[in-house]
Amino acid sequence: MPIDNISTLKTQNDDFYNIWLKELKQRYLSQRLKASISVNTALLEFYWSLGGDIEAKQYANTYGSGFYKNLSKDLQHELPNVKGLSPINIRYMTAFYKLYAPVLEIVPQAAEDFNKSMLFSIPWDHHRRIIDRCKDNVEKAIFFVKKTLKNNWSRNVLLNWLDTDLYEREGKAISNFKATLPVIQGDLAQQITKDPYNFDFLAMRERYDERDLEDALVANVTKFLLELGKGFSYMGRQFRLSVGNEEFFPDLLFYNAHLHAYIVIELKVKSFKPEFLGQLSFYVSAINNQFKTEIDNPTIGLLICKDKDNVVAKYALDAYNQPLGISEYQLSKLFPDDFKSTLPTIEEIEKELNNRYPRE
Repeated sequence: MPIDNISTLKTQNDDFYNIWLKELKQRYLSQRLKASISVNTALLEFYWSLGGDIEAKQYANTYGSGFYKNLSKDLQHELPNVKGLSPINIRYMTAFYKLYAPVLEIVPQAAEDFNKSMLFSIPWDHHRRIIDRCKDNVEKAIFFVKKTLKNNWSRNVLLNWLDTDLYEREGKAISNFKATLPVIQGDLAQQITKDPYNFDFLAMRERYDERDLEDALVANVTKFLLELGKGFSYMGRQFRLSVGNEEFFPDLLFYNAHLHAYIVIELKVKSFKPEFLGQLSFYVSAINNQFKTEIDNPTIGLLICKDKDNVVAKYALDAYNQPLGISEYQLSKLFPDDFKSTLPTIEEIEKELNNRYPRE
């Protein structure tokens, strides 16, 4: 007899299993009454409790590989017309509980700033995506739950950040913020940085220069703002600064609403060199003197290079009292320099059509 059939007979004849099944039905119906207050929270509370029961009672081990299929069938019989009780979804419920239980129930003090109320506040479909990408990394999973809550991310936005390794990149820029800014301001400034910045939304020639990179970022400023993060507003490119009898033009200028500060960004398509910071520090000083008001916090400079030596970057920052950060960028979509020339122009297409189909 197939294992699934044996499992089915065992579960049907197991009084404890049947009692538990009835309890699940009542638990679901009870939670459903709360739906008028919070549909999502009530649903996730049920999913959490079901996953917890399966883990605590070790039903999956007791009844073998057919357990989830049989439980799904039995639950759908007891709760007809209720969606979300497929074998796959029940497996996700178990994974949901196993992922977060260590910090919420087993060692709750391990997540002092994270609780079930937060966990149950984002949609289930978001949770499934987080479980898929984070596996057993609960710190990474909590990071994305908090980000989703804070920024009200849609599923597509969440997937974008999951796929671009935000957890590994956020707040990783080399900086001197702790030494040059008040504690709270410095922590927030560090959090808004990334390393590396993901510029894969750009399509560049192999031999591009800084102006090409700047042009591409401005042409895709909406995507660039998404990569920079929440709170950034684009102020302009090659922003003219008149100092003494000379004019200077920083690459990009932004304002961050959360920091209440101007952000000057300089782009370098080569490896980091300490002398790059001198120019950036000068721009920061000029913005502070000419544009910063009493309600603004100190201007921050961010240097984004092709790559860097982290030790050299840290040493270089020690010489500056302006808040500066250094990051890399990654760019994978590079086309041959003659790529455009391999495509026919409109004139060439029209000529070819005229040759093939001459006008009478």
